[in-house]
Amino acid sequence: MGFVGTLLEVIGFGFGLPIGLLIGYILFIFYNNHSDVKEPIVRPLIDLDSKSLHKVLPEIPAWLKHPDYDRVDWMNKFIFEMWPYLNKAICNTIRITLRPTFDQYIGKYGIESIDFDDFTLGSFPPTIHGVKVIETQLNELVIEPKVRWAGNCSITVALKLFSFKFTVQLLDLQAFLAPRITLKPLVPSFPCFASIIISLVEKPFIDFGLKLLGADIMAIPILYRFAQDMISSEISNMYHWPNDMEIPILDNLSVAIKKPVGILHVKVVRAFNLLKMDILGKSDPYVKLSLSEDRLPSKKTSVKMSNLNPEWYENFKLIVKDPQTQVLQLHLYDWEKVKAHDKLGMQVVPLSSLIPHEMKEITLDLVKNMNPNDPHNKKDRGKLVVELTYEPFREEASGVLGGEGKPGSLTRSYSLESSSGNGVLSVTIESAEHVEGKHHNNPYVVILFRGETKKTKVVKRSRDPRWNEGFQFMLDEPPVNDFMHIEVLSKRRGLNCYPKESLGHVDLKLADVVNNGRINEKFHLINSKNGVIHIELIWSTV
Repeated sequence: MGFVGTLLEVIGFGFGLPIGLLIGYILFIFYNNHSDVKEPIVRPLIDLDSKSLHKVLPEIPAWLKHPDYDRVDWMNKFIFEMWPYLNKAICNTIRITLRPTFDQYIGKYGIESIDFDDFTLGSFPPTIHGVKVIETQLNELVIEPKVRWAGNCSITVALKLFSFKFTVQLLDLQAFLAPRITLKPLVPSFPCFASIIISLVEKPFIDFGLKLLGADIMAIPILYRFAQDMISSEISNMYHWPNDMEIPILDNLSVAIKKPVGILHVKVVRAFNLLKMDILGKSDPYVKLSLSEDRLPSKKTSVKMSNLNPEWYENFKLIVKDPQTQVLQLHLYDWEKVKAHDKLGMQVVPLSSLIPHEMKEITLDLVKNMNPNDPHNKKDRGKLVVELTYEPFREEASGVLGGEGKPGSLTRSYSLESSSGNGVLSVTIESAEHVEGKHHNNPYVVILFRGETKKTKVVKRSRDPRWNEGFQFMLDEPPVNDFMHIEVLSKRRGLNCYPKESLGHVDLKLADVVNNGRINEKFHLINSKNGVIHIELIWSTV
């Protein structure tokens, strides 16, 4: 009897526990007394005491509590009018996106089908309770909206498992969010930013109803509170700043200014069996080399007179901005004193084929052009031997903020030990403000450094010009004792007695850039009443 008694106790417990939970659930749902619910009392804020004000403070819009938040009723009205169409578009996009994921599980674990029985976000759109725009010295736009959504959505997923149909319904979703939305970098191609980065500055509030087989399981108090806290905590852990979610909008080719990421060392060694272009059966070859997607002038070797098998052994350095897409372009020409130089051949080398820090000797077969169907490429034009080494810059993640301590992105930082040796000094002229000339306002910027002169484009008739142009200087040693002279000038247009005039200048001590790795600030222009220029400087070493 001992064994039989134990078996009956186990069976009784197994059947009694779910039956007891079911009876308790029915009693809680159908016999709960709601007679104590009263109509809300509506009173003006001026009539409330301090304790009551603290209770209603979270419900007051952000633009009313904080002066740095702006009211956006026009945007809420726009969303309200567009919501019926946005609702359908969003739902259809989610259906199409999740369809391949659902199909992966069909046929597994006894699942016969998965589909949406009902999918609507309801008739109530989200409401924006205020928007704050954060000013930074970086090439980005940062906004922080306060979003609240008390929607009457209804999303039903039907699962057919072993010929039995199960339904799960999500309804009455409420979400209070404080996201930080960063549009970066800003580019001159529509929609004018390359990516969207989203993070949360506060822990979100999430509330919803969930029905399983028609029963509202979220009506159970313990389960409701547990699910609400768990989902809010998980979302906060994943996306709370500085964690974020990045949504790419444009590819890398659309970015306005690509920063240097390394140096390509090129040694032009020799060539042999070149074509005979001169009357006496010789050629005067030289090599021009450059990187694709680079507007800098091509570099040239010396000319080897009357030589079909020249040897150069000349070294060059080229600034690399994108090793995955850029290629090294090599062109051989026959030098001519009077007429145009004849082309002996060409070839390209993708930088993606190089291993960083490893020297690679390549023997290239020269061709007329890069068209594989051109019959002229079958002709033997000789060979060119080069040695290539790609040296990426040293990079170390750092939490340095740009400008005046505003929120910024991670930047490079360098120690004093790593700043020795050759490198690249990158200068980006972003914009200027309140520059005003006596006779005309067509500003442009001139950079003077170690005998080199760089100029931006001219912005016509502007006191707040924006250039967003970058320049690079390749140096053999850190410029710890150097200054850079940057001057804003105005160029005349049409018939004007004053050809150009200075709108202000600034002399930058580059030791700070070498020690910090990066400076992104606005500088007051000397000899200008209120003029300010925004400059970014980066010192990169290999």
